[in-house]
Parts: sequence; C-alpha cells; structure tokens
Amino acid sequence: MRGAPSLVGGAMSQTSKTVWRWVIDIIVIIAGSGVYALGVHCFTAPNNIAPGGVTGVATIISYVTDWNIGTLIAAINIPLLIAGFFLLNRTTMIKTLVGVASLSIMTDYLLKNVPVYIADNGGGILASIFGGLLMGAGLGIVYAREGTTGGTDIINKIINRFKPEIKLGQISFLVNAGVALSGYIVYKDLDVVLYAIISVFVQSKVIDALVYGGLEGKFLMIFSEKPQEIADRLLKQKRGVTLLKGEGAYSGEDRQVVCIAVHKNEYVKVKRIVKQTDPNAFVIITGASEVLGKGFQKLD
Repeated sequence: MRGAPSLVGGAMSQTSKTVWRWVIDIIVIIAGSGVYALGVHCFTAPNNIAPGGVTGVATIISYVTDWNIGTLIAAINIPLLIAGFFLLNRTTMIKTLVGVASLSIMTDYLLKNVPVYIADNGGGILASIFGGLLMGAGLGIVYAREGTTGGTDIINKIINRFKPEIKLGQISFLVNAGVALSGYIVYKDLDVVLYAIISVFVQSKVIDALVYGGLEGKFLMIFSEKPQEIADRLLKQKRGVTLLKGEGAYSGEDRQVVCIAVHKNEYVKVKRIVKQTDPNAFVIITGASEVLGKGFQKLD
C-alpha cells in the first residue's frame, strides 16, 4: 500500500507531461500558422501570387469574387477535414484543425492592419521569395510539432496511408501545377504564374532545411533498455522495424538494436516515440539519400 501514492503520483506526473506537451504543441502550431499567414497577407496575396495548394486556390477565388482569403481557406478545408477525421489519426487532425483555424483567423482579422508589400517594376520576384520564405518557415514550425495547415497535407496523408509507395512530392507537384495553370487562366499574366512557382520552390527548400535537413530519408539505430516496446510502438506507425542482436563490448551483455528507415516527414514522429518510451535511449541517425522497397519508392 505504501507504494500506491508513488504510483498515483507517477501517473499524474506522466499525465501532466502529456498535457503540457499538448499545450506547447498547440502554441507552436498557432505561432507557425501566424508566420505562414504573414507571408500570405504581406507578400503573395497583394501581388496575386497563388502559391500552390489550398492557399493558392483561395487566392485565385478571392481575386475573382473579392471574398476574404482566410474564409475561403477554411471553407475549402472543411470537406478535407471531415475526410481526415474518418481516415487519419485523430491527434494529427485535431492539430490540423488548430492550424487551419489559426491560419484563417490571422489572415482575415489579426493581420488586417499589418502593412503589405505591393510590387512594381519587376518587384514581384521579391514578393514571391519573401512570401515563400515566411510560408515555408511557418509550415516548418507546424510540421515540427506533427501538425499541418490542412489542404494538400491532408490529401498527401490520406494517399500515403493507402499507397505509401507514391512519392508525396509527386502529389504536391500535380496539385501545385494545377493551381499554377488556373492562375494563368484567371490572371492572364505569365509573370504571376512564374512568381508562384518561385514561391512554391522557396517554401519547399525552407521546409526541408528546417525540419528534414533536405534529405530524402533517415535511418535510425536505437539502443535502449526497452527495445521491444519501442519496436511495437513503431510498428503501429505501419513501418517495418528490424531487431538486430548485439553484444556490449564492455559488459558482455546481449542487447537488441532497433533499426528503422523512415520518410523524411516521419522523422520527427519517430524521435518523439523513442523519447517518450525511453528518454535514456542512445540513437544514431544517418541521412539516406534514397530509400527503396516496400512502403517507399519501388525498387526498379
């Protein structure tokens, strides 16, 4: 019985950590959405630059109808959010809902009085670059907390769940290419389309630099006192895990080493799982320029 209070205390402590981690995640996601909204409000939207995805579609519709971009972003995301709640992880979708709501509200209301940059005399390239920098930085911050701002991110995750061998970059490219083509049809200005392409390119590079280091994949070797528990949790992510038999050179004890290769956009989640399961784990992480096989790109 004497041990009961410590067990209860330990459970409460773990619950407090979980709640606090959630609070931090939500705050960071809201901040990241704000940075993204700043890029839209100050640089891309005032210059009719449709930077791909739902934001690009909303920018084009806003140009035609004069409706608020933030409201359009929310409206377009509603069916995607509904599908996501049925098909994807609820935790991810709750964070995505926070991201979409924050982006919409900040774009239409909180940033309303912030000065905007109106390009002239070829200044559109500056708008596309700085807009892409802010939007990429914002998305990088959101992704680092396993959140999204909706749109093509939800589509990517749904397709990746059922067809993991399809590259997410291919899906994003097709969507963004469609948005760029729509922009040309509406604006009748090739320069604006080219600026949009520059903005999307800058976004992708900033996201890679902030979250993934620009690498295609990661390979992790995990040394832990809880190898099976870590392996079980990683298997629930629908990723292959290998347990290697090893021996400590100093202790002579048998050990199991957990090995896993993951997509670059799964890297943050795997690190968090390892930390939650065994904070004292020793992890070796290497970049993989290419990962081939089941669940990744086909081995041609």
